[in-house]
Amino acid sequence: MSVYLIGDIQGCDGALERLLQQVAFSPSRDQLYVLGDLVNRGPDSAGVLRRLMAIGSSVQCVLGNHDLHLLAVAAGCSPSKRLDTLDDLLQAPDRNAMLDWLRHQRMAIFEHGILMVHAGVLPTWSVDKTLALAAEFEAVLCGPQLTDFLRQMYGNQPEAWREDLQGNDRLRVIVNALTRLRFCSTDGVMEFKTKEAANAAPKGFMPWFDVPGRQTAHVPVAFGHWSTLGWLGRPDVLALDTGCVWGGCLSALRLRGNEGHELIQVKCSPAQQVG
Repeated sequence: MSVYLIGDIQGCDGALERLLQQVAFSPSRDQLYVLGDLVNRGPDSAGVLRRLMAIGSSVQCVLGNHDLHLLAVAAGCSPSKRLDTLDDLLQAPDRNAMLDWLRHQRMAIFEHGILMVHAGVLPTWSVDKTLALAAEFEAVLCGPQLTDFLRQMYGNQPEAWREDLQGNDRLRVIVNALTRLRFCSTDGVMEFKTKEAANAAPKGFMPWFDVPGRQTAHVPVAFGHWSTLGWLGRPDVLALDTGCVWGGCLSALRLRGNEGHELIQVKCSPAQQVG
């Protein structure tokens, strides 16, 4: 059995197909984890979801900001954005099945000794805390309160975690950390304007994974979301968004324990690149 982690697919079904073929992925033998942003900006979001759904229980996904945006647009809680490429999915005859499948995915996973999220983890959150907070939103995600939250999902406030947060403010901080985080301060204040590489941190901020005393520093954290960061393989950090939809690569990491993980990449086809 082989275990693979895959970074942001963002609707690039052709690249996903070629990557799975390259590693000879078998649902009866192998396990796949996708680190969020399954959809949007690429040409075939519906194809990505159908392919992953067909794999069945051999795939697990965490959701990213683009996946939650899809749910918000589908629910009428947000207008489409200029660069969105979601219309084919939203108009598909199997739209409801795909949306329901998305709503039953995860926000954080801890398996094979790796914590998996889409974007990041706040410095005061342990692995157990991260999973517990993710579970709070997962319950909303597949429940009747989702539409109410999606109406109020967008926004940067509150900018830091507090234990006394309640309601949609509490959920918004959880979602923003898990799906949007790149930079934060040493006391966990999140900064969302900067999207450049790690060395472009604004004054008073740093990459979330470099905050001293981070409670998850003792385990590898695998994430996507940060295409300008690219592949980063450290003992404590596995960054796998290599910008497929922007003309880069779609990346998979084969977990190999003490032998060292293996990075496998396929180039995005020109037809999938976004200008």
